[in-house]
Order: sequence, then structure tokens, then C-alpha cells
Amino acid sequence: MMDQIIVFGTIVITLFLFVKSSLRYDLVAMLSLLFLVLTGIIPAENAFDGFAHSAIITVAAVLVVSRGLINSGALDDLVIIINRTSKNNTMRLMGLMFLTAVLSSFMNNVGALAIVMPIAIKMAKDNKTSSSLFLMPVAFASLLGGMITKIGTPPNLIISMYREQAGIEEFTFFDFAPVGLAITFIGLLYIGFLGWRFLPHRNPDETDEVIFKIEDYLSELLVPVGNKLIGKTLRELKTEYKLEFNILNIIRQKKFILAPLAHEVLQAGDVLLVKTDPEDLVRIIEKSGFKLEFAHLTHSETGQLLNSSEFTLVETVVREESVLVGKTAKELKLRNNYNINLIAISRHGESLYTRLVEVDFKAGDVLLMLIANSSVSDTLTRLRCLPLAGRGITLGKVGLSDRKWLAIILFGAGIILTTFGVIPVQISFTLVALTMVLTGLVTTKELYETIEWPIIIMLGAMLPLGEALQSTGGADTIAGLMLWMIGVSPPVVLVMILMTVTMLLTNLINNSAAAVLMAPIAISMANGLGLSVDPLLMVVAIGASSAFLTPIGHQSNTLIMGPGGYKFGDYWKMGLPLSLIIIFIGTPLILWIWPI
Repeated sequence: MMDQIIVFGTIVITLFLFVKSSLRYDLVAMLSLLFLVLTGIIPAENAFDGFAHSAIITVAAVLVVSRGLINSGALDDLVIIINRTSKNNTMRLMGLMFLTAVLSSFMNNVGALAIVMPIAIKMAKDNKTSSSLFLMPVAFASLLGGMITKIGTPPNLIISMYREQAGIEEFTFFDFAPVGLAITFIGLLYIGFLGWRFLPHRNPDETDEVIFKIEDYLSELLVPVGNKLIGKTLRELKTEYKLEFNILNIIRQKKFILAPLAHEVLQAGDVLLVKTDPEDLVRIIEKSGFKLEFAHLTHSETGQLLNSSEFTLVETVVREESVLVGKTAKELKLRNNYNINLIAISRHGESLYTRLVEVDFKAGDVLLMLIANSSVSDTLTRLRCLPLAGRGITLGKVGLSDRKWLAIILFGAGIILTTFGVIPVQISFTLVALTMVLTGLVTTKELYETIEWPIIIMLGAMLPLGEALQSTGGADTIAGLMLWMIGVSPPVVLVMILMTVTMLLTNLINNSAAAVLMAPIAISMANGLGLSVDPLLMVVAIGASSAFLTPIGHQSNTLIMGPGGYKFGDYWKMGLPLSLIIIFIGTPLILWIWPI
């Protein structure tokens, strides 16, 4: 009993730290694993067995294969065709969501979103509507599409692994498809014809002229010695020089003047923290002669770079795995280490009144950067950021467009080999990944940069925790408690409650972690009632992929928060009805396809 108490206590603390996000989830998972080893729950010799599991290898291989497909540009044309051929916004939205779901079923969710998101933003601008009406539907479509195949999302691989541990063969590549396809189809219909109406949107005449609508960027402008505007008031900047921008504060001799008044006089050396959009920022610099303090560029350098054909202004969003997260621009030395000039920052829902060089980057921050055209793709890969605006930027790499069909053929071969049982999925996709490296679709450097190591470490550490929950009898105890609470209710109630609990959990923590914790409980519940484990495992798989209520439940939700201008409470407005649809339609569907 003491072993169970230790495991339960570890899980509770782990979940609390996951939700609190004070430590990154991979570190939390490793600390939990080591604690269970030190307390003797997990034998030291088995502590790192999770890292050798086939599910971990498959997740890493799928990430590399996704990178190869993106590098080749094989999928870019599909997205553009959707935009050109659709007749109205509803059909364009349906087309984008359908394409995202299809891509997501065969590659990493975030990779699919990365391909579609810039076009969705451009589509919103072209049709004089808010990007908020497109981005959340596309993000949700990436989650729905992941339910369709075994490699569509890590929880499916984990669930398949637990099926094997239950004494049955792993699920095959398309075993998830009957339920996943039906739920995805119904979910897309709901979002496309009704769900988007619950989203916040702005009037077309309020839409910025920039490529997408987000909160204005925060930039720092230095008033250099000898500047023509020294001695002018802030009011005169607007009345005489027609410089329209919002000055949040002035840093003067290391002191802050918060919300300066209109009669405040500019002095040499003042640093203005301003709020404006990228196009206005360029115009302001040209007219005022101010210097970009944050990027440490002189006026002449700024003009040369902004007007150079060799450099591109890139709007990009910071991913959870980005090297930027938790660091400041000063610590990272972005210009020296990455050869980029960081121009400005936008953080939705939070006002920044401190020096930008001292701002800790967060997942979901939108950055405006100047990057050499020849290194845009490589730089964003190194930083683990996604491009947002359609300024001629694609995720594909220059020189690989002639290998589109090679990437598609290799990818298709991996699916065929797995589907027909020629070789296991972990072998087929590892083979495809290595072949892409050997053929130059993925560089050796990208091979390691593309793999999301925090996810891999978190999964490798969490799998022994899930096994400890099972081996100590903790899963049986939780299952018995749930069965006691349910009483003599029919199996359909059991399935609905299990799916609801899994959904609530996955909206608070990583979906893979939710699958690891809930799968052993599902198996124990099935064994306790003498039922088949298949429907209960499938319930956990669907529930773990249904993070539609919060922006923190899945990376896709986090990434669209800034560009879409969403607030925390916007997600459940469209996501709650979708979750209820999945519960009330998915439950009988699972029980029909996988009899209990």
C-alpha cells in the first residue's frame, strides 16, 4: 500500500508541476522518474527502459520524416490550390481544415499546422476578415486529423504499446481510422458551419494592413545625438511630422517615464518604447531618423537592411520547444549567434513596460526579425519558430523543389510497408527518415534539430511512471474506485466517464502524458469487469487527442494564440461543444466498431 501512496503522490505533484509550468515538462518528468527510482518503486536497472521503447523511436522518426516533406516543398502547392479554388470563406475554411486534418494524420500535428497557418493568415487578409476566424479551426483540425492513424499523434502510439502489454498485438496503422475518420468528419462539419461563429472577430475595417492581425509590436527607438526631433514635444511628432505611433514610456538616463504626456520634450539619448505595426515602424524610422535600439542598428544600417533584397522581414511565433523560451535577447546574443536582427516583440494579452532586451521570451510570442533570405528556413529551424506571414516565405528549402516526388514516394513507401505488415512502423519510418538524410532531403544537422527532444525525454521518463502505476496496483485501485462510483451503470456510461476524465486531463497537461497515465487505468477497468480492453484504450486515445478547451492543452493551440488574438477563454467557446459532440457521438461509435 505504501508503494501505491508514493506513486499517487508522485503523480499528483507531477500533474501540479505540469499545470503550473514553472519547470519545463521534460524536467518534471525526469525528476518524477528519479524520485521513484530513489524510493525503490522502479528498479535502477529499469529506470531508462522507456527511452528504448519502439514508441519513442517512432515519434522521433515521424518528426524527421515530417521535416523532409516540409523541406521538399511537396505540400506547399496543395495549400495554395485550396486558397485559389475555394469560392467563399466557408468553403475556404473547410478546404484548409480538410487539408490540415489529412496532413496531420500522417505527420506531426505542429508540422501540419506550420504548413497551413501562413496561408490561413494570408487568406484572412485577402478576404478582409480576421485571422481569428481561421486559425483556431485550423489548429483544431490538426488535432482531429491526428486521431486517424497510428502515427497521427504520439498518444496513438502509446495506446498501441499498452495494447501489446495487455497481451494483444499492437494496433495496426489504420485501426484508428474508422473511429478517427468519423469523428474528424463530424468535427470539421461542426467547426466549418457553426463552431467558427463562436469565435471572436473584428470588423474588416479594423483589420491592419499588415499580413495578419495581432496586437501591435513593441519596439525600442533611440533618439540619437543631433537628431532633428530633439527638443520637439510628443504632440509635435504627431501634428507637424505626422508620426502616428503609441509611446508607452520613455527611458531617459536609466529612468522610466511611464505613459509620457503630450507636452514631454524629446532629449538626445531617449529610448522610446513604442507600439506599432511593422509597416508603420519602417515609415517612422525613415521619417524620424531614429535608431532601432533593440536590434542595435544605426539609422543607416536600418535603412540598408530594411530595403535590401538580401534580407527579409519575418514574422514568427515561438514554439514551446524553442531555444528562446525562458531566455532574454541579451542572454541569447541573437545577432552574434544566429545572424538575425530582432526588431520587435508582440505578446498577446500582456502589456510589456520593461526594456525589451530584458524580456523573457514565452511560447506564443510573435517576433519581427530581419533574416538573410538564404538562411530563413535554417534559422527558424534552429530557433524552433514558425513563420506566420506570407512575405514570400515558405518552409521548403531552396534547391529541393526537384525532389518533391522523392519525398512523397519515400513517405508512401513507409506507409505501405507498415500497413501491409511487412515491417513494424518503428522500422519502416526509421528507414524512411535515414533515407531522407542520405538523399539530402534532411541534413544531418536537421536530423537532430528536428527531433523535439523535450517530448522524447518526457515520454521516456513518463513510460516507467505509467508502468509503476500498473505494477504497484495503483491503476487497479483507481479503476476500482471509478467502478464503485459508477456502480451498476451500463458500459456506455463507463466509456463516457473515462473519455471525459481523459479529455479534462489532456487540456491541462501534455497529451502524451495523459495517455500514459490513463491507459493503465483503462486496462484495469476492463480487466475488473471482464471486458475487452480495445474499446477502453480507443476511448483514451480519442480523449487524449481532444484538447479543445484551453490554449495550454496542445502546442497547436498555444501557437495560434498570439497570431489569432485569442484570449484563454476563447477556446472553450468553440471547443466545449466540439468536446461534447465527440463524447456523445464517439462513445456509441467506439462501442459499435470495438464491441465491449
